[in-house]
Amino acid sequence: MGIDMGTTNIAALIVEIPSGDVRAVSVVPNDSEITGEEDRLRGRSEWDAERAAELAFKAAAEAAARVDPQMIRGIGVTGQMHGVVLVSEDGRPLTPFIGWQDKRCDEKMPGSDRTYIDYMIELAGRDGFRREGCRPATGYMGSTLFWLKENDALPDEPATPCFLPDYIVMRMTGHKPITDPTNAGSSGIFDVVSRRWDSSLIGRLGLQRVHLPEVRRSGEVIGGLTAEASKKMGLPCGVPVSVACGDNQASFLGSVSDRRSSLLVNIGTGGQVSLWVPEYIEVRDVETRCYLDESYLLVGADTCGGGSYALLHRFFLNVGRVFFGAKGDEILYERMMSCASKVPPGADGLRCEPFFSGSRLDPHRRAAWLGMSESNFTAAHMIRALLEGIADHFRALYEVMIKSGVSPRRCLVGSGNGIRRNALLAEILSAVFNMPIKIPLNREEAALGSALLAAVGCGEISLEEASKLIKYE
Repeated sequence: MGIDMGTTNIAALIVEIPSGDVRAVSVVPNDSEITGEEDRLRGRSEWDAERAAELAFKAAAEAAARVDPQMIRGIGVTGQMHGVVLVSEDGRPLTPFIGWQDKRCDEKMPGSDRTYIDYMIELAGRDGFRREGCRPATGYMGSTLFWLKENDALPDEPATPCFLPDYIVMRMTGHKPITDPTNAGSSGIFDVVSRRWDSSLIGRLGLQRVHLPEVRRSGEVIGGLTAEASKKMGLPCGVPVSVACGDNQASFLGSVSDRRSSLLVNIGTGGQVSLWVPEYIEVRDVETRCYLDESYLLVGADTCGGGSYALLHRFFLNVGRVFFGAKGDEILYERMMSCASKVPPGADGLRCEPFFSGSRLDPHRRAAWLGMSESNFTAAHMIRALLEGIADHFRALYEVMIKSGVSPRRCLVGSGNGIRRNALLAEILSAVFNMPIKIPLNREEAALGSALLAAVGCGEISLEEASKLIKYE
């Protein structure tokens, strides 16, 4: 069984080994966000970790009810990376889960023109983040811990920061919080070369008193289901549970059958372009993330994706409500895709920069449509230009990877609902990358990847054998 703690939905999936056939899937809406309206306008993103755990148990129980629960041999968990929830020594959440979309670290520090991220970079020094595989960014665990420290908001009692998927595993097993290199590497304070917490950087940031979780090998079994968790999930007590992994890496495992020749583009709320490399390398403007073995993924991740498309959808709803008396709750995505498909490639010269909430490298960057004329100032052209802008941005990140010396890939794999539900975006991506695109047969790629990793951790198959089980439409 694999469980994916997504931002929008929480999915549980059961896969049969060694056939790779998916036997059951359950998806429940993730309604655990508790961000108030005022805080939302300030860019906050806060969630109830305990509610998220209950939803994970519910999804697992629904999936388990569709098969013989006694057949479940192992459980893997994945989910949104970067964010943090602090838990007490007895496992109680002491803070909300502060998610990856949280913008508080882009705020100016009191009495200063610099942001919290600026100050982190200043304290770290010129090469302070060089071995982290990424630059610090708002929403990352290390950045949020720094904000909490600077604002005297860390809990008074002993606390361990953990990622949301690690909290779910803790709730399943009763074990103390444990993480793996794929999640730890998303914190911004983890040395991805040595695969250890970067004690030197942590000290320079003043976070040395924070008790960070132990790091175990990806897929390693860390305990069995407790009696309480087994009752809620409808599974036998003691089923082995593996340490959680990052959703980017789980999606790669659950989508890519040949990691040496494939390029993965995942479009959800945000988006990533990912390719596998056998060893650590540094690439400008691209993150180097630990993969599930001793290798790495080069990842160009950014905020533009399905969220940008949803904002345009919201704009059209507002136009309908203001000018035509529409209710404003209509679903226009199919109509948007249909009318944009009639616009030729290039949108008759209209271009879009789809960065409504900034980019990873420039949080102050904003969206724009450029090259407007009498002939292309239409809704259909705006839609097509936005989709092409998303594709162009991730193509540019891929080109940065290739210029670093990485061998070009031959096949594009598209995953995430932003691609699955938008055939036009899949077509545009294939044209922009000049590669054939393959869509995995299973829709819950990250959940499948975490289930396959659990099978690896339980000794059922190897990581290479797990990849060969991926099927395409």
